[in-house]
Amino acid sequence: MRAVTIVDGRFELRECPEPVLQPDQVLIGIRSAGLNAADLQQARGDYPAPAGWPADIPGLEVAGEVLELGSAVRDVRVGDRVMALVGGGGHAERIAVPADLLLPVPGNIPWEHAGGFPEAFSTAWDALVTQAGIAAGDQVLITGAAGGIGTAMVQIAAVSGADVVASVRRTELHGKVAALPAESGRLDVVTPEREIDHGPFDIIVELVGGDSCLDRVELLRTGGRLLVVGVQGGMTAPLKMFDLMLKRARLIGTTIRGRSPAEKALLAHGIRTHVVPLLAQERIQVPIEATYEIHAYDEAYARLSGPGKFGKIVLIP
Repeated sequence: MRAVTIVDGRFELRECPEPVLQPDQVLIGIRSAGLNAADLQQARGDYPAPAGWPADIPGLEVAGEVLELGSAVRDVRVGDRVMALVGGGGHAERIAVPADLLLPVPGNIPWEHAGGFPEAFSTAWDALVTQAGIAAGDQVLITGAAGGIGTAMVQIAAVSGADVVASVRRTELHGKVAALPAESGRLDVVTPEREIDHGPFDIIVELVGGDSCLDRVELLRTGGRLLVVGVQGGMTAPLKMFDLMLKRARLIGTTIRGRSPAEKALLAHGIRTHVVPLLAQERIQVPIEATYEIHAYDEAYARLSGPGKFGKIVLIP
């Protein structure tokens, strides 16, 4: 099969061995696969794949049809439309995935949207609902809100009944972000300089990073939570600890890729139960910036690395 492969820190399209199916896995013929910043980090050697996943094939989310079942798999059929958050190996034509990670693809959802759903919305649900305990009426700030995870965070916060402030540096994207489904809550789109005008916040989601990102502790309400989810703008930042203490705030760092199989299966169950129905009902959506066929992988990754994206970039094997 063909797969995008990491070779000396760069991407190449190569012929690779077929996946070896384990008893608890299904073989998926991939129809679409989202690109994520973690793929770039993996190529640089900063974010290796967890054990059991291909070390040299990027791709954290896939959608496609079930081609074959492992001997221990039940409640899945050949031909089922599925999607999954995986540990790597998604930018290929086929992948073997544990059956307990599978999510159903609603019949009204196109493949390219399904391929951009699992990573962004699993991250958003886990961070806001499971870890931050978001509640109706909360005031929530989301930085870098125009990207794939950012647009998912905005929608999960809104569907939870929160009032959302989406911070987006590029003003040409403000209209697109403002048009995201916002349920009954308020959605304001601002530049980073205007964040302070909309505080204090119960929850701040940091998706950018950089050396000043933790200064946003000052924008929290007493007892607030600051979630560090993305660090593409820089992986170190000083923290004014007395400000954190005065706010009686919580600083939460989170990532999914390195979790145990049991933790990932539990997360998949939550997404299957609570978030996929929202997608089927079109109460949330997966904005697509662009799609690329697998032979144009270099263009896809160049677009991922560039500025000004709205939503997901998706590879079509």
